[in-house]
Amino acid sequence: MSSAGSIRAASALHRRRALLAVPLLTWALRAKAADAASRTLAVVSILPQKQMVERVGGDAVRVEVLVRPGQSPHTYEPTPQQIAAIGRAAVYFSIGADFEPALVPKLRRAHPKLRVVDTRQGIALQPMAAHDHHHHGHGQHKHAKGAPDPHIWTSPPLVKQQAATIRDALAELRPEARAQFEASYARYAEELDALDAEVRQMLSGKKERRFMVYHPAWGYFASTYGLEQVPIEIEGKEPGPKTLARIVARARAEGVRVIFVQKQFSRTAAEALARDIGGEVVELDPLAEDFISNTRLVAQALARALR
Repeated sequence: MSSAGSIRAASALHRRRALLAVPLLTWALRAKAADAASRTLAVVSILPQKQMVERVGGDAVRVEVLVRPGQSPHTYEPTPQQIAAIGRAAVYFSIGADFEPALVPKLRRAHPKLRVVDTRQGIALQPMAAHDHHHHGHGQHKHAKGAPDPHIWTSPPLVKQQAATIRDALAELRPEARAQFEASYARYAEELDALDAEVRQMLSGKKERRFMVYHPAWGYFASTYGLEQVPIEIEGKEPGPKTLARIVARARAEGVRVIFVQKQFSRTAAEALARDIGGEVVELDPLAEDFISNTRLVAQALARALR
């Protein structure tokens, strides 16, 4: 074959391949769109809920989270665009975050067909831990007076209860997938039971039961395992020298040996405090997406620090 003939043949082959690729690409895009359409869209308030819904819902659900990494549920306010976007969801799983009392009525008005499921149902809520009473009233982390502690996602048995609520809601929305949701829930519940047993084992035999926290996010975890969190403050402000001295005195008196800090807390102040009490500073994120791994980290840090 002449070189011109070779070029024509190659060109014809290339055209045939290109024509073949177009329907394949169209089919792939259609399949992707159909897959997205066949999955139930669920909206959650915070990242730890994402794992719960995904573990129960599997490939039948798609989860969107309102409070993104790095944002705080205490200061978060949904944008009008987010409120509009939630209307595309089949279900919104609320958890008691600070912004929900204002958001939920708006959602009910804007999207009457949206199913709103409160995952706190059946859970005995407890009050927020008392914090340093000398340092009050001006900050972004204040919870409403008398409001219950919203951090119900820090305790494995309570997460198991929330997962059961999620299972039942998804089964009502997608009855044809009920068996799938029940099987997924059973596997997740087994993993949570194993985690619970592991944490109990790690913390057994510890005489000290108190640990210090920057923001009291670990109340339900503490209650579940017979511990007590000693909060520094809840306003999101670094304590001044006088407050710090008072905290040191209290920590020494109460035998506190570990201080949990979150990203907003100055490590410098925390490390100075830890040196003064002969304790350890551990940065933990109560809003980590992977609840199971994160809980193990919390338990390991406490097991190391408590005597």
